[in-house]
Amino acid sequence: MIVFVVRAPSDKRNVYKRMKKTLVLLIMTVLFISVSAQDKTLYDFEAKTIDGKDFDFSTLKGKKVLVVNTASKCGLTPQYEGLQKLFDEYGGESFTIIGFPANNFLKQEPGSNEDIQNFCSLNYGVSFQMMEKIDVKGKKMHPIYQWLTSKENNGVVDAPVKWNFQKFMINEQGKLDGYVSPKTKPDNERILNWITEGL
Repeated sequence: MIVFVVRAPSDKRNVYKRMKKTLVLLIMTVLFISVSAQDKTLYDFEAKTIDGKDFDFSTLKGKKVLVVNTASKCGLTPQYEGLQKLFDEYGGESFTIIGFPANNFLKQEPGSNEDIQNFCSLNYGVSFQMMEKIDVKGKKMHPIYQWLTSKENNGVVDAPVKWNFQKFMINEQGKLDGYVSPKTKPDNERILNWITEGL
């Protein structure tokens, strides 16, 4: 008795094609996620104001926005005065300032939101928008600062917050233009040129 054994032809080409398709899909997915993250703008975020109200950043469309993390007991705290002068001179339809109190650096912002609001008002006459106290680094970092500080998220630059009063410059389309260091004063030429460009 003769038995014929028929073997299925190995289909290496089909296996290769499937692997290639899977790899292409994986790459496309990673690129899509990356591009989607970088497509985020300031307008995709919300936060609470210092007096507990919801604030939608999409209400700032068309304005340049200077975002600053602040503190009340820091050597740089007098920058509040410079920020307020900047706001008095340029604030309006085309420019504004948003302050985010944070207690991430040597516990230099220990007070409650009410304490901070009173301090800013009484000592510096702050009238630009202050937000509730948040974290600007670490595990509890606020989503807006996750976007501001990571090139993967903002598509521009990695800019971890080094200290109180680091300043992020957001353009009229809600995209990050860049940032300046905490010690850079609000009336610095780079900031002034950025605000007035195109006005």
